[in-house]
Amino acid sequence: MPINRLFSSIIRLRMAKINWMLQNPVESQKSVYFDLVNGLKQTKFGEDHGFSKVSKTIALRDFKSQIPIRTYDEIKPWILRAQEGAHNVLWEGGVSWFAKTSGTTSDRSKLLPVTQDSLKSCHYKGGRDLLAMFCDQRPNAPLYLGKHLIIGGSSTLHANGSGSYTGDLSAIIVRNLPTWVEMRRTPGREITLLEDWEEKVDLMVDQIIREDVRILAGIPSWMLVVTKRVLEKTGASGLDEVWPNLWLYMHGGVGFSPYKSEFQRLIKSPNMNYMETYNASEGFFSIQDSLERDDMALLLNHGIYYEFIPRDEAGGSNPMTLALQELEVGEEYAVVISTNAGLWRYMLGDVVRLTSRNPYRIQVTGRVSSFLNVVGEELMVDQVEKAISSAMLKLALSVKDFTVAPRFADDGHPIGHTWAIELLSQNETAFSQFDLGVTLDNELKLLSSDYDAKRTGDLVLQMPDIQLVPCGTFERWLKENNKLGGQHKILRLSNTRTFLDEILRVIPNRYTMLG
Repeated sequence: MPINRLFSSIIRLRMAKINWMLQNPVESQKSVYFDLVNGLKQTKFGEDHGFSKVSKTIALRDFKSQIPIRTYDEIKPWILRAQEGAHNVLWEGGVSWFAKTSGTTSDRSKLLPVTQDSLKSCHYKGGRDLLAMFCDQRPNAPLYLGKHLIIGGSSTLHANGSGSYTGDLSAIIVRNLPTWVEMRRTPGREITLLEDWEEKVDLMVDQIIREDVRILAGIPSWMLVVTKRVLEKTGASGLDEVWPNLWLYMHGGVGFSPYKSEFQRLIKSPNMNYMETYNASEGFFSIQDSLERDDMALLLNHGIYYEFIPRDEAGGSNPMTLALQELEVGEEYAVVISTNAGLWRYMLGDVVRLTSRNPYRIQVTGRVSSFLNVVGEELMVDQVEKAISSAMLKLALSVKDFTVAPRFADDGHPIGHTWAIELLSQNETAFSQFDLGVTLDNELKLLSSDYDAKRTGDLVLQMPDIQLVPCGTFERWLKENNKLGGQHKILRLSNTRTFLDEILRVIPNRYTMLG
């Protein structure tokens, strides 16, 4: 117990700095901005945009007028120069690590720079702050007497031939973890470093069922894969039987709403808590600072300067951006970031909704390019996730994965939506495909007035078409596309059927729906 008190006390000391950041958001961002532009002046990127070592302090108006907002493809040439070994390209010095992102299910892999500064003042700092926020709210939680089960992607790093390495962000983080963190993590490094996901899961389960696991961390869909295997291996009916001291699940990457009821079924302990994070290869952005809320506090002094574009203007050419203090509660914005990893006015691609100004809190509602709007229904990711969560709860079902795409008539005009849904078990309860479609339809009508209007009288949109796919379908697609692993996510919404049709094609002999 003394060890737990020591670690808990140390990490809770961070709360003074965290509270200052939350109470002084504009000052926090100003400090980050000045640190960033001082670094910018040392780089080739800064020189190419009219800034140099002898430049005076760079005014924000000049920063925004001389550096256009860029997507990954537009900043890629500088990233490749840094990867080839050039120094002072996007950030001071050389870059040793490049995170290979999987994002959703794009065929294009992105290589994003990860610097020592971004590791220290963003990724690791965000992790410490998460634990500090939790310990501040649950000071008696004995987290450090046991192990932390962390499920990431492949932890193999590949040498680039120029002194740098490429791999999943989880690989970069594992290779640089402080000793005290490494001691608490499970599975051990020898298993974590395996690249074959299927082999890794089997070995992982054999090890973790013998551990006293107290914290879970990872994307919900993949955490369920591992924990279900734990239950199969042990014969236990719930995770409480295997790990009676579970206290915290740190989740992120996808919306938690569709999975929460299943985790609550598997973990009955009243001590269990859930905290959402919003972190990616580009940075650690926000943390659910209150266990009583469902939004997340923006991390405003973690080496990231934020700009925001109203969602409806995000597709324009170099649109005007808003500062933090110009945002309106309830409105949605595309996020633009500048970071101490060397991403300058980078279009992150995520859409967030501001939920609070004191402190600044957000919810991630989707991607700029991930929505469904073929007849004006304007469905966002958070809406379909809430709808399927409510539908699963009402029908006593549990979803593992799903994707939604348009359905077209023979003449090519859109007539509805097709949902490909994989349940955790094909025989969970007696239900009909029709009931599932009706329930989803009703939930979407409640969540979206645009969808409700387009469904009136079946004149524009017909009832949802439900395709129940066999267990393992999405995993099979991931494996065939070399995306199997704990950091890969499924595309939720698309305005084309490309991804949906790929999912349906991997079903052996196609699938006869339940009903």
